[in-house]
Amino acid sequence: MKKDDLQHILKHRILILDGAMGTMLQQYNFTEDDFRGERFKDWPVPLQGNNDLLSLTQPKAIKEIHRKYLEAGADIIETNTFSGTTIAMADYQMEDLVYELNYQSAKIAKEVADEFTANEPKKPRFVAGSIGPTNKTASMSPDVNDPGYRAISFEALKVAYKQQVEALLDGGVDILLVETVFDTLNAKAALFAIEEVKEERNVAVPVMVSGTITDASGRTLSGQTAEAFLISISHVPLLSVGLNCALGASQLTPYLHVLARKSNFAISAHPNAGLPNAFGEYDQTPDQMTSQIKEYLDKKLINIVGGCCGTTPEHIRAIADMVKDYKPRTTSKEVII
Repeated sequence: MKKDDLQHILKHRILILDGAMGTMLQQYNFTEDDFRGERFKDWPVPLQGNNDLLSLTQPKAIKEIHRKYLEAGADIIETNTFSGTTIAMADYQMEDLVYELNYQSAKIAKEVADEFTANEPKKPRFVAGSIGPTNKTASMSPDVNDPGYRAISFEALKVAYKQQVEALLDGGVDILLVETVFDTLNAKAALFAIEEVKEERNVAVPVMVSGTITDASGRTLSGQTAEAFLISISHVPLLSVGLNCALGASQLTPYLHVLARKSNFAISAHPNAGLPNAFGEYDQTPDQMTSQIKEYLDKKLINIVGGCCGTTPEHIRAIADMVKDYKPRTTSKEVII
């Protein structure tokens, strides 16, 4: 099977997305020297915490994490590029490395995915290029005293996202995933950049979008409800729309209901492993998480499911084992939930 068959596969079974990259990297306890490696040993600013950089300095670890998620049953693995824009990399003075970071991250993930596909041709594995929200927002002011101020423009976001998209495609990704969307205007800039690249290159690449409901208000950080978020991006041809991060599986359920009822796109969900404890850690076990995700399946809310913060290959394995007994949500609006 080729990536062109992705839409066909989605009609017949629920696809499994991988879990958290950051959670897994924490287990390595990488030091500042590990982040730097030989190549960046004299870099003028601290680099610890720049997880994207590990694709260059610790590629074996990144490859190992991808492999663990694929072994656990993931159909789709995400590239290690959540902060892979010049905007986010400015914190580390690494804007000039953005293309290389994205290209190498995509290449690493693709090598592992192809290896698994070759061993099991009837279960192709896909690579989703992870496109995070950046650390600046286009529709809100960071200065409470100046509500009209914007730290970034739509055009600057589009240019940055376009560079990331080009590098991810050059590296071999099968899908582009605009994820953890807290400001829809940022997401629109990413989608605009993607459509521009697709047109310039005359390529058809599937696009996933995943928003973040930040709290019990049921809204994104920029104030949109799940339905408003959906309407804002529905003009773009998407493979899927969904929700990830901020909340655990049970807290996401009512908002997935809205998306599933209102959208003809496939629906994705990759929640956190519950809510963080007082130390910012996630305690939800694989069994606890799957018991909550079961509601998605019983109500036929989703087509793609995985994990975000706090999830590990054990969580993904438990989800994959449960999901195989369920049919995916139909993408017709006629379905009654």
